[in-house]
Amino acid sequence: MRATVWTVANALGVVAGTPGELLTALLSAPRRPDRVVLPAGTPGVGELAADLRALGHVEVAFEEPDRPVPPPGRPHLSDPAAVCAADPVRVTRLYEEETGPYGGLRAAWLRAGQALVRDGQTPPGRALALLAALPEGAEDAVRDGLAVLAADAPWTVAGVREGRVTALTVCGGQPVETDDRRTRAVACLGDGSRLTLDERGRLRTPSGSVPRLVEAVAATLATHPATALAAVGDTVLTGDRMGFVHAFSLAGLHQAALHSGRVTALTATGGPRVYSGGADGTVRLWRPGDDADDASVVARRPHPVAALHARGAALAVAWADGLVELRDPAGDGEARPFRPGPAVRALALLPDNTLAVGTDETCVLLRPRPA
Repeated sequence: MRATVWTVANALGVVAGTPGELLTALLSAPRRPDRVVLPAGTPGVGELAADLRALGHVEVAFEEPDRPVPPPGRPHLSDPAAVCAADPVRVTRLYEEETGPYGGLRAAWLRAGQALVRDGQTPPGRALALLAALPEGAEDAVRDGLAVLAADAPWTVAGVREGRVTALTVCGGQPVETDDRRTRAVACLGDGSRLTLDERGRLRTPSGSVPRLVEAVAATLATHPATALAAVGDTVLTGDRMGFVHAFSLAGLHQAALHSGRVTALTATGGPRVYSGGADGTVRLWRPGDDADDASVVARRPHPVAALHARGAALAVAWADGLVELRDPAGDGEARPFRPGPAVRALALLPDNTLAVGTDETCVLLRPRPA
């Protein structure tokens, strides 16, 4: 059943591993007409079809299985090359049926599966996703085999730490993260003050003396909750459900309506240069004080933006369909992609050019592979 859910989630632009997660993701995603084709005869597919139709905007069709064809030889489930080259749906079903560790490959496959069954995925891409999903106790032979297979992928895996990550940023050159489910975002002012945005859209501040600007922002959010938070220098940035981005500083307040619908992510670099992402699937670059019409579109896809982080000229973007991209808005427009499989909750570009990718299960450290 996992392979069916992953395939449907890919088709509908969400991330999910179970039928319940799929329905929850679709209920919170932008509502638009969609059509999916389900494999007839798969256990549980009838109930899944009924639930999808009940949403009111998903058309469901069934595909009859082809005439049985003797499958090729069974892939060796402990062999990285074999599972990366085999039919990913078949590999998924074999791992579901059998519970052996297979050197850590089974756990990695079931964690990263949505990225592995995606149309157009290649063996090097599968190997990279599996490397990023391997459990800590994976066998060295499996890890080394995947590293060889991923040599043509655009990233190298610099490290993986298991555990939930809900928010990330960089403060004083050091990564700051939290696993608190109640935290929506973390931010850091130039003086080192750390700010957090809670699940109600309120600003939480450190104990003790609080800068006057932070007090003012906290008071504002107490009555007008935010949906996104960032900070740079002496400026605090917030976004709201109406698509407005607000820049608070001691020099005054600047704001602009940059998105249609909720602002879902914010980040900023010196200047300040503010990048905002929205449920409308756009990433915009805005300078406080400029009109909204002057904000340029940096990226656009038919999926909400899940997370942002900028450092220098580089911008990392995560989308609600599970895609992560490293972009250089001042460069040639090419994006370096990565799909971990699970939904991405947070991103951070570290001073050593490492990209930290936080999910509900891991924090993955990636380094761009030299061209």
